[in-house]
Amino acid sequence: MDQKQILIADDDAAIRAMLRSFLEGEGFAVAEARTGSEVLSQLTNGNGHRPPDLVLMDLRMPELSGMDVLQRISDQSLAVPVVLMTAFGTSNIAIKVIQLGAYDYITKPFSLDDVLLTIRRFFSYQALTQEVQSLRRQSGRDPAERIVGRSPLMLDIYKTIGKVARSDATVLIMGETGTGKELVAEIVHFNSLRRQGPLIKVACTSLPETLLESELFGHEKGAFTGA
Repeated sequence: MDQKQILIADDDAAIRAMLRSFLEGEGFAVAEARTGSEVLSQLTNGNGHRPPDLVLMDLRMPELSGMDVLQRISDQSLAVPVVLMTAFGTSNIAIKVIQLGAYDYITKPFSLDDVLLTIRRFFSYQALTQEVQSLRRQSGRDPAERIVGRSPLMLDIYKTIGKVARSDATVLIMGETGTGKELVAEIVHFNSLRRQGPLIKVACTSLPETLLESELFGHEKGAFTGA
């Protein structure tokens, strides 16, 4: 996984130093900016800096305020997420910063744990969003495009898939690890009458034998402790 870069923007050197030390200790790469103008310079890569993955920015800064920077980011369509730090945690401020595109805001004085929680929550949200987008791009593709082979045995497999996919039969797919059983299941589902519905995947090997049946078929209340 690439190391995430965070830009800390605050005119208070002590706050920048504290946040830098803490976040670097948590495994992040950190850059700093003192003013709103420096933030914009780094976002547009105008001074050779790598564009950050997240900006942690104070609301009040010289030259350009955090609000001004957010407005410039919006005007220039810069795809850069921002978390604002402010000593004025009013509903009015919250509404404005979110409307301008900020991911979140942190009220001063803050705890470092709260800062870390907000940052990690953002990167988890970003990863989930990217995964959903990837799945949407793939959803319209026939998974059969990802299977290769034109040998007589593979042709027999293709014919079998074509036969069972249009039926209501229960299909058991067997094979050694890594031979493509999951891919075959996706192809069967994609070509079945149920293709508009979800394909639910369950990692049976991760479930205790005593719970496998209830996980797949359900259970009645009180059937076992905690049910």
